[in-house]
Amino acid sequence: FFFFNDTATTEIYTEQIVGSVRCVQETAHKEVTSSRRKQRRAHFSAPSHIRRKLLSAHLSTELRKKYSVRAMPVRKDDEVIVVRGNFKGHKGKVTTVYRRKWCIYIDKLQKTKANGAPYQIPIHPSNVTITKLKIDKDRNDLLKRKAVKAIQKGKGEKYTVKDTALTPDLSLIHISEPTRLLSISYAVFCLKKKKKFFNPYQSR
Repeated sequence: FFFFNDTATTEIYTEQIVGSVRCVQETAHKEVTSSRRKQRRAHFSAPSHIRRKLLSAHLSTELRKKYSVRAMPVRKDDEVIVVRGNFKGHKGKVTTVYRRKWCIYIDKLQKTKANGAPYQIPIHPSNVTITKLKIDKDRNDLLKRKAVKAIQKGKGEKYTVKDTALTPDLSLIHISEPTRLLSISYAVFCLKKKKKFFNPYQSR
């Protein structure tokens, strides 16, 4: 419930909220659960081929302009730079992608134990940016496919008024009635409940 003292303010906020709900509704898949518990379970129990995609990193500005791709799965021999955390600014080549521990190991990024033995420091791919890609035939084909999909889907375009228009899937009730003391407007928003849920990480 949203309470406002005048109808004009209610109408403004109503348009903004309906547009936001419409954007969320378009991006949501009908067969994917919205439960936080189930999403976390699917994420952390994902198989190796799914973790490959989840362990992705953004490309640098130069690579993004060159390939028209925003992010790529990290692989061995990629050159990266750490952009977040205690090791921000460290540059190096990826030596290992450890899918089981959700991390990558970077060349010369290590510490020393009390006994003098060195050990590598794990870094999550979301904390790095790829500055140089290890290119082979398969990866080159992947870059081309991702660039074509980005053009077809029109990524980067903003939502228009037509995109955020109210549809039958969204039920909106807007009631504005004067009370004994003052005029109060309130709006009620509700979405249709999804009937079934589907885990995309589980094989059928």
